[in-house]
Amino acid sequence: MSLITAENIEVRNGGTRALFGVSLALEAREIVTVVGPNGSGKSTLMRALIGAVPLQAGRITRRPGLRIGYVPQTLHIDRALPMTVRRFLNLPNRVGRAAARAALARTGVEALEQRQLAGLSGGQLQRVLLARAILNAPHLLVLDEPTQGLDQPASASFYRLIEALRDEMGCAVLMVSHELHVVMSATDRVICLNGHICCEGTPDVVTAAPAYRELFGTGTGGALALYRHEHDHAHDHPHGHADAPCHDHGDHGA
Repeated sequence: MSLITAENIEVRNGGTRALFGVSLALEAREIVTVVGPNGSGKSTLMRALIGAVPLQAGRITRRPGLRIGYVPQTLHIDRALPMTVRRFLNLPNRVGRAAARAALARTGVEALEQRQLAGLSGGQLQRVLLARAILNAPHLLVLDEPTQGLDQPASASFYRLIEALRDEMGCAVLMVSHELHVVMSATDRVICLNGHICCEGTPDVVTAAPAYRELFGTGTGGALALYRHEHDHAHDHPHGHADAPCHDHGDHGA
């Protein structure tokens, strides 16, 4: 049984349709990267899959007993509130000292255990968030743009860590990224999203697909290009195929 299956789901943010007709399945041990322009519904998809936002249509099925570790896109920290990394790992449930240290060691930040959370660099904070996400030995790690604000060497290092954790823990990974050129070697499957699934497949298949080129341009090495393709509302194309053109139906959420 797949870890998570989404069948023709639709999600609205207020009156705006953020996702429509999205169907996908996540399998054990695979690394799947979701790419797409701003406003394409990537974060909404992550939240829908973990049950944090309601569906207007469709169905999401999770394997019984599925454990999910989630790393959010941002964490707003009140710098006036003293909180060490160790105390943060106790939220919302207290964890033993050995388990906390093991998780921090796995993500390469064991030395930060007694540091103030508000004083960490962006890269350090992401590794602490990742340590918290793996405390429950998840079957699936969900990461929403985990390297936002990091430079390319730090991003590449973080993605290598994700791949190593997958190999060590045997978990699947679902992540949002604008940096396909960085995650390429560590990604088993890419989903190109723009409200619906434009195309999906291995990185080589997707980067050669017309839908991907429409969204990301050419010659960018995978970096997000300006969204400049023709709007064609005459008919719909099948979703989930590498040759399915990607259309903007003018009704996408942020």
